[in-house]
Amino acid sequence: MRMSRLFLRTLRDAPGDADVESQRLLVRAGYIRKVAAGVYSWLPLGQRVLRKVEQIVRDEMDDAGAQELSLPIIQPLELWEQSGRDALYGPLMFRLHDRKETGFCLAPTAEEVITATVRGEYSSYRDLPVNLYQIQWKYRDELRPRFGLLRGREFLMKDAYSFDADVEGLRESYRLMYDAYHRVFDRCGLTFRPVQAQSGEIGGDVNHEFMAVAAVGEDDFVWCRSCNYAANVEAARRRDPDPVATNGDEAALEPVHTPDMPGIAAVAQHLGLGEDELLKCMAFEADGRLGLALVPGDREVNEYALGTALAGSKFALLDEDGFARRSSLPKGYIGPHHPDVELIVADPSILARTEWVTGANTTDHHALHAVPGRDFTITTVAPLTAVVTGDACPNCGSELSVDRGIEVGHVFQLGTKYAELLGAVYTDEHGAQHPMVMGCYGIGVSRVVAAIVEEHHDGHGIAWPASVAPYAVHLVALAGKGDAAAAVRDAADHLYAALRSAGVDVLYDDRDSSPGVKFADADLLGMPVQLTVGAKGLARGVVERKIRASGVRDELAVDVVVDQMVASAMT
Repeated sequence: MRMSRLFLRTLRDAPGDADVESQRLLVRAGYIRKVAAGVYSWLPLGQRVLRKVEQIVRDEMDDAGAQELSLPIIQPLELWEQSGRDALYGPLMFRLHDRKETGFCLAPTAEEVITATVRGEYSSYRDLPVNLYQIQWKYRDELRPRFGLLRGREFLMKDAYSFDADVEGLRESYRLMYDAYHRVFDRCGLTFRPVQAQSGEIGGDVNHEFMAVAAVGEDDFVWCRSCNYAANVEAARRRDPDPVATNGDEAALEPVHTPDMPGIAAVAQHLGLGEDELLKCMAFEADGRLGLALVPGDREVNEYALGTALAGSKFALLDEDGFARRSSLPKGYIGPHHPDVELIVADPSILARTEWVTGANTTDHHALHAVPGRDFTITTVAPLTAVVTGDACPNCGSELSVDRGIEVGHVFQLGTKYAELLGAVYTDEHGAQHPMVMGCYGIGVSRVVAAIVEEHHDGHGIAWPASVAPYAVHLVALAGKGDAAAAVRDAADHLYAALRSAGVDVLYDDRDSSPGVKFADADLLGMPVQLTVGAKGLARGVVERKIRASGVRDELAVDVVVDQMVASAMT
């Protein structure tokens, strides 16, 4: 494509309402244009990127055995009423009526329609399993659309749905999709991790979010750069420290005066100790019993982990009303040796020290030399500390990192929820009927484009991975005005034609613009390879090559450029 003919206008400045780099750069580079809040037009360059990502998704879905179809964007509201999700989505759903006042919605997802479709076609165990997918626009009336393509009201999504006869079949379908998602995001050039997550409006028991690491992500997650460990912040664990044994020589429990010091930091400073030498005691009630959650003073209690440790119990951390009901508890000065405490859940790190400083169960007093097992009895040892960057990975021991991520994919084991609600049943070999067992698997295709830009950009613009770049090569002709101008144009035209004949996608800057403008646009647009034809280089029989991502430059002989570009495209 010649830039002189390309529908493109790059912008010097980013739009004033842009929140994140992907939004700024995609708008500045002319890939997208805002039409309304959360709604964008995809211009020719943007459309090429979108189609590249689509094709990667389509390749991997097809290879995993899924079959592509197309479901309607406009869906009968009656189906959503049957599933009960019309109320669940509430104002997030775009609703409309036809001239007969029949209710419809713009699809935010498609579980209802696909279930009804399969219900109408398949009814025997011999028909299963089947996995169907589409790549279709979705609509959600976000209250505050922001971050450009990352939280829009219209977005392109790949949604797949598997139907199996039993849970074992579902697990196999889920594994195939889970593995395919790894290949999709690898090919898109993303740094990502799958993390176990909450199911939200979709439902289901087992599900994983695929998080692309990005500073602008809306969700925190914990991951290890050295292995595949990843988890959301609630479920994340660190490697447990080794316990140490007491030797019986520890000093006796000793109260100290700590006036008006109910907090860890003030007590540590007063005693000249590190906060990690103090015991943090968080009071809670579980089924009416008083308990304490123990973590080192420099750490926070992960309430999700505490709930896991107290599985089967209804629990809540004590609030102001709770302390008011238990007047014997001196807030800020509680110790694990309090007589009313019935159960103690301690992080493994509590056993990694022989003694602690803790509350003395008397206002304005703490106690030195509190020894686990001697001065208080731990009921349950369980990981309770909220993980922070630098903690040891539970799998490999390397440092964990707590980062923000962009959700680019989500896979769910739905079970029989939708099949039961919408009557998708099959008859087994004995003539008995059962609900089909479903899974669903989503990839935000347009969101992936934004995530790629968030990871692959610098101060000059975008640096597309080759797999999704709109063009493989950005050819720049610096014809100038001198005697050599015609020769430069002829050489660039010849190279452009030769590259295209060899099957290389080329964006050719043949405009009558200054070198500065051309180079700035080349860096902003972000094609993987830039080739520059200029009078000086041409006189020596060479073309300058620049690798956009690294900035590395070299020179290629004019007669080997095409072979080099073809070879690069094949690796």
